[in-house]
Amino acid sequence: MQDGAALIKKYFPDLSPEQELQFGRLQELYEDWNSKINVISRKDIDELYVRHVLHSLGIAKVQPFLAGAQIMDVGTGGGFPGIPLAILFPQASFYLVDSIGKKISVVQGVAEALGLQNVRAEQIRAEQVKGQFDFVVSRAVTRMKPFIGWVEKKVKQDSKHPLYNGILYLKGGDLDEELDETGLNYAIYNLPDFFEEEFFETKKVVYVPL
Repeated sequence: MQDGAALIKKYFPDLSPEQELQFGRLQELYEDWNSKINVISRKDIDELYVRHVLHSLGIAKVQPFLAGAQIMDVGTGGGFPGIPLAILFPQASFYLVDSIGKKISVVQGVAEALGLQNVRAEQIRAEQVKGQFDFVVSRAVTRMKPFIGWVEKKVKQDSKHPLYNGILYLKGGDLDEELDETGLNYAIYNLPDFFEEEFFETKKVVYVPL
Protein backbone atom coordinates (compact mmCIF):
# COMPACT_ATOMS: atom_id res chain seq x y z
CA MET A 1 0.00 0.00 0.00
CA GLN A 2 1.36 3.43 -0.87
CA ASP A 3 2.03 5.98 1.88
CA GLY A 4 -0.98 8.08 0.92
CA ALA A 5 -3.39 5.18 1.09
CA ALA A 6 -1.81 4.12 4.40
CA LEU A 7 -2.56 7.57 5.84
CA ILE A 8 -6.20 7.28 4.79
CA LYS A 9 -6.43 3.73 6.18
CA LYS A 10 -5.09 4.98 9.53
CA TYR A 11 -8.27 7.04 9.95
CA PHE A 12 -10.64 4.87 7.90
CA PRO A 13 -9.55 1.31 8.71
CA ASP A 14 -12.46 -0.42 6.95
CA LEU A 15 -11.38 0.38 3.39
CA SER A 16 -11.84 -2.39 0.84
CA PRO A 17 -8.84 -3.44 -1.28
CA GLU A 18 -10.40 -1.56 -4.21
CA GLN A 19 -10.73 1.63 -2.15
CA GLU A 20 -7.11 1.32 -1.00
CA LEU A 21 -6.06 1.02 -4.61
CA GLN A 22 -8.17 4.02 -5.65
CA PHE A 23 -6.81 6.21 -2.86
CA GLY A 24 -3.30 5.01 -3.67
CA ARG A 25 -3.61 6.14 -7.30
CA LEU A 26 -4.63 9.72 -6.53
CA GLN A 27 -1.05 11.02 -6.30
CA GLU A 28 0.03 9.86 -9.74
CA LEU A 29 -3.27 10.91 -11.33
CA TYR A 30 -3.18 14.43 -9.90
CA GLU A 31 0.51 14.87 -10.67
CA ASP A 32 -0.19 13.86 -14.27
CA TRP A 33 -3.23 16.15 -14.64
CA ASN A 34 -1.49 18.99 -12.82
CA SER A 35 1.31 18.94 -15.38
CA LYS A 36 -1.33 19.67 -18.07
CA ILE A 37 -3.86 21.82 -16.18
CA ASN A 38 -2.71 23.47 -12.98
CA VAL A 39 -5.48 22.76 -10.44
CA ILE A 40 -3.34 22.23 -7.33
CA SER A 41 -0.46 24.43 -6.20
CA ARG A 42 3.04 22.93 -6.42
CA LYS A 43 3.37 23.06 -2.65
CA ASP A 44 0.07 21.26 -2.13
CA ILE A 45 0.68 18.50 -4.68
CA ASP A 46 3.52 17.22 -2.45
CA GLU A 47 1.10 17.20 0.50
CA LEU A 48 -1.86 15.93 -1.52
CA TYR A 49 -3.01 13.31 0.97
CA VAL A 50 -3.06 15.56 4.02
CA ARG A 51 -4.13 18.89 2.48
CA HIS A 52 -6.64 17.60 -0.05
CA VAL A 53 -7.63 13.96 0.40
CA LEU A 54 -7.76 13.66 4.19
CA HIS A 55 -9.06 17.22 4.51
CA SER A 56 -11.97 16.29 2.20
CA LEU A 57 -12.69 13.23 4.32
CA GLY A 58 -13.16 15.40 7.40
CA ILE A 59 -16.76 15.62 6.18
CA ALA A 60 -17.05 11.83 6.48
CA LYS A 61 -16.06 12.03 10.15
CA VAL A 62 -18.94 14.44 10.80
CA GLN A 63 -21.59 12.66 8.68
CA PRO A 64 -20.99 9.38 6.86
CA PHE A 65 -23.29 9.12 3.82
CA LEU A 66 -25.88 6.38 3.52
CA ALA A 67 -26.41 4.20 0.45
CA GLY A 68 -28.55 6.11 -2.04
CA ALA A 69 -27.59 9.53 -0.64
CA GLN A 70 -27.24 12.30 -3.22
CA ILE A 71 -24.47 14.82 -2.61
CA MET A 72 -23.57 17.96 -4.57
CA ASP A 73 -20.03 19.34 -4.38
CA VAL A 74 -20.08 23.06 -5.28
CA GLY A 75 -16.91 24.69 -6.64
CA THR A 76 -15.20 21.31 -6.70
CA GLY A 77 -12.02 22.60 -8.38
CA GLY A 78 -9.98 19.50 -9.15
CA GLY A 79 -12.47 17.27 -7.36
CA PHE A 80 -12.29 18.09 -3.65
CA PRO A 81 -14.02 17.15 -1.47
CA GLY A 82 -16.13 15.15 -3.96
CA ILE A 83 -13.66 12.58 -5.33
CA PRO A 84 -12.30 11.31 -1.97
CA LEU A 85 -15.86 11.15 -0.59
CA ALA A 86 -17.03 9.26 -3.68
CA ILE A 87 -14.26 6.67 -3.16
CA LEU A 88 -15.21 6.30 0.50
CA PHE A 89 -18.97 6.05 -0.15
CA PRO A 90 -19.42 4.05 -3.38
CA GLN A 91 -23.14 3.54 -2.67
CA ALA A 92 -23.86 7.29 -2.60
CA SER A 93 -24.09 9.53 -5.71
CA PHE A 94 -21.93 12.62 -6.15
CA TYR A 95 -22.56 15.55 -8.48
CA LEU A 96 -19.46 17.74 -8.77
CA VAL A 97 -19.91 21.21 -10.24
CA ASP A 98 -17.56 24.07 -11.05
CA SER A 99 -17.92 27.10 -13.31
CA ILE A 100 -14.47 26.49 -14.83
CA GLY A 101 -14.49 23.89 -17.60
CA LYS A 102 -10.84 22.82 -17.43
CA LYS A 103 -11.24 21.90 -13.76
CA ILE A 104 -14.21 19.71 -14.65
CA SER A 105 -12.02 18.02 -17.31
CA VAL A 106 -9.63 17.03 -14.52
CA VAL A 107 -12.46 15.71 -12.35
CA GLN A 108 -13.88 13.66 -15.21
CA GLY A 109 -10.44 12.29 -16.08
CA VAL A 110 -9.67 11.26 -12.49
CA ALA A 111 -13.13 9.72 -11.93
CA GLU A 112 -12.84 7.75 -15.16
CA ALA A 113 -9.33 6.50 -14.38
CA LEU A 114 -10.52 5.30 -10.96
CA GLY A 115 -13.68 3.70 -12.37
CA LEU A 116 -15.94 5.80 -10.14
CA GLN A 117 -19.46 5.05 -11.38
CA ASN A 118 -21.01 7.26 -8.69
CA VAL A 119 -19.52 10.58 -9.89
CA ARG A 120 -21.05 13.01 -12.36
CA ALA A 121 -19.20 16.26 -13.09
CA GLU A 122 -20.47 19.30 -14.94
CA GLN A 123 -19.37 22.83 -15.78
CA ILE A 124 -22.25 24.83 -14.33
CA ARG A 125 -22.83 27.51 -11.70
CA ALA A 126 -24.45 26.26 -8.51
CA GLU A 127 -27.39 28.65 -8.93
CA GLN A 128 -28.28 27.01 -12.27
CA VAL A 129 -28.35 23.44 -10.99
CA LYS A 130 -31.70 21.68 -11.20
CA GLY A 131 -32.60 18.97 -8.70
CA GLN A 132 -32.21 18.45 -4.97
CA PHE A 133 -29.68 16.73 -2.77
CA ASP A 134 -29.34 15.37 0.75
CA PHE A 135 -26.21 17.40 1.40
CA VAL A 136 -24.25 20.13 -0.33
CA VAL A 137 -20.51 19.92 0.37
CA SER A 138 -17.83 22.46 -0.46
CA ARG A 139 -14.41 23.72 0.45
CA ALA A 140 -14.41 27.43 1.31
CA VAL A 141 -15.49 28.80 -2.06
CA THR A 142 -17.02 31.98 -0.61
CA ARG A 143 -18.53 33.43 2.57
CA MET A 144 -21.33 31.35 3.98
CA LYS A 145 -24.18 33.83 3.47
CA PRO A 146 -23.90 34.07 -0.35
CA PHE A 147 -23.17 30.34 -0.52
CA ILE A 148 -26.45 29.58 1.26
CA GLY A 149 -28.22 31.81 -1.27
CA TRP A 150 -26.87 29.66 -4.10
CA VAL A 151 -27.91 26.31 -2.69
CA GLU A 152 -30.72 26.67 -0.14
CA LYS A 153 -33.43 25.53 -2.58
CA LYS A 154 -31.37 22.54 -3.68
CA VAL A 155 -31.61 20.59 -0.43
CA LYS A 156 -34.24 17.87 -0.01
CA GLN A 157 -36.68 18.24 2.88
CA ASP A 158 -36.87 14.50 3.50
CA SER A 159 -33.93 13.62 5.79
CA LYS A 160 -32.56 10.10 6.29
CA HIS A 161 -29.21 10.78 7.97
CA PRO A 162 -28.55 11.42 11.68
CA LEU A 163 -27.79 15.05 10.75
CA TYR A 164 -30.67 16.88 9.12
CA ASN A 165 -30.06 17.65 5.42
CA GLY A 166 -28.02 20.77 4.71
CA ILE A 167 -24.53 22.11 4.05
CA LEU A 168 -21.23 20.53 5.15
CA TYR A 169 -18.52 23.11 4.50
CA LEU A 170 -14.77 22.81 5.00
CA LYS A 171 -13.30 26.05 6.29
CA GLY A 172 -10.58 27.40 8.58
CA GLY A 173 -10.06 30.21 11.06
CA ASP A 174 -12.52 32.12 13.23
CA LEU A 175 -15.97 31.71 11.70
CA ASP A 176 -18.44 32.95 14.30
CA GLU A 177 -18.98 36.41 12.80
CA GLU A 178 -19.35 35.03 9.27
CA LEU A 179 -21.82 32.38 10.42
CA ASP A 180 -23.83 34.71 12.64
CA GLU A 181 -24.59 36.94 9.63
CA THR A 182 -26.50 34.04 8.05
CA GLY A 183 -29.11 34.18 10.82
CA LEU A 184 -29.29 30.35 10.72
CA ASN A 185 -28.45 27.63 13.19
CA TYR A 186 -25.07 25.99 12.64
CA ALA A 187 -22.59 23.64 14.28
CA ILE A 188 -18.79 23.69 14.03
CA TYR A 189 -16.73 20.50 14.16
CA ASN A 190 -12.99 20.92 14.75
CA LEU A 191 -10.90 18.62 12.56
CA PRO A 192 -8.13 18.18 15.19
CA ASP A 193 -10.75 16.12 17.07
CA PHE A 194 -10.41 13.56 14.26
CA PHE A 195 -6.96 14.03 12.69
CA GLU A 196 -3.63 14.58 14.45
CA GLU A 197 -1.67 16.23 11.60
CA GLU A 198 -0.61 19.82 12.28
CA PHE A 199 -2.27 21.05 9.05
CA PHE A 200 -5.69 20.58 10.67
CA GLU A 201 -5.00 22.83 13.67
CA THR A 202 -7.43 25.58 12.56
CA LYS A 203 -9.53 23.51 10.13
CA LYS A 204 -13.22 22.88 10.66
CA VAL A 205 -16.34 21.38 9.16
CA VAL A 206 -19.27 23.80 9.36
CA TYR A 207 -22.71 22.21 9.34
CA VAL A 208 -25.76 24.31 8.43
CA PRO A 209 -29.10 22.46 8.42
CA LEU A 210 -31.45 23.78 5.74
